[in-house]
Amino acid sequence: MFAAASVWSDTPARPGTVNYIEGQAAMGGQALDSKSTGTELSENQSLTTLTGKAEILLTPGVFLRLGPNSSLRMVAAGLTDTQVQLEQGRAMIEVDEIFRENHLRVLVGSFAIDLQKKGLYDFDAARNEVRVFDGEALIVENGRRIEIKGGHEVNLAMGADVKAHGFDKKPFEDDLYNWSRLRSSYLAEANIGQAQVYAGGAGFFGAGWYWNPWYSAYTFIPGDGFFYNPFGWGFYSPWYVYQAPFVGFYGGYRNFGHYAPPRGSVGGGYRGGYVGSGHFSSAPAFHTMGGGGFQGGFHGGHR
Repeated sequence: MFAAASVWSDTPARPGTVNYIEGQAAMGGQALDSKSTGTELSENQSLTTLTGKAEILLTPGVFLRLGPNSSLRMVAAGLTDTQVQLEQGRAMIEVDEIFRENHLRVLVGSFAIDLQKKGLYDFDAARNEVRVFDGEALIVENGRRIEIKGGHEVNLAMGADVKAHGFDKKPFEDDLYNWSRLRSSYLAEANIGQAQVYAGGAGFFGAGWYWNPWYSAYTFIPGDGFFYNPFGWGFYSPWYVYQAPFVGFYGGYRNFGHYAPPRGSVGGGYRGGYVGSGHFSSAPAFHTMGGGGFQGGFHGGHR
């Protein structure tokens, strides 16, 4: 278990904080790279990717991932009013925690899409499509309200005929989806290590973004219990982290076997099913897969 380090600061991650950059990206004419983690996207400021991808924190427990050749503008950066506009390209949003007080809205053209529940959401400005892998969203446009549930999509270019219909998820589990899934697995690993720091309760301020120095990223820690996110990774509170998966080293490399507690069976040991990512809980680990590295924080989030 790592101990709390004095290098952490009390800098909170607010909605719009850049948590990871891969490849080429820019914000306000300034180039961004992997060292730009922690940069804050202010209201009415845009982030544009070229050949790269970007991960941006919204409210605690909500990750926005922007694909290549895409542009996103921060419309409102409040905790109770968080709005972004997808100006071009594609974005996925992973919602792991949402409260009644949160207002999460994505603007695509003249349409406003409110995210209502935990889940995974896909937005494509080029094709004018909104896709809900899991969760529930509400489209608002000129007084019309269209509900989209998990497994459904809407083509916004249909005008008056806009309506939700089912879709096959497999064709859309593409590069951005897989990158988002990988990023999510890394943040789940970071959650395990960081939740252990607060396992005794000292320094823990409740659900929020918390800085993990080994992963150079903010991860999300729930206030109590544990949950599985839309990709199937587990996120644990300090009170439940003792049940978290662990991983060992074989030949100097990390073993990515993720053994999670059975769903709905707290304290019941571990299940032997392979989920896809390991969690190392007692020392910094070496990445054997590409793409690692992070930063960010909020509501009790400390760096």
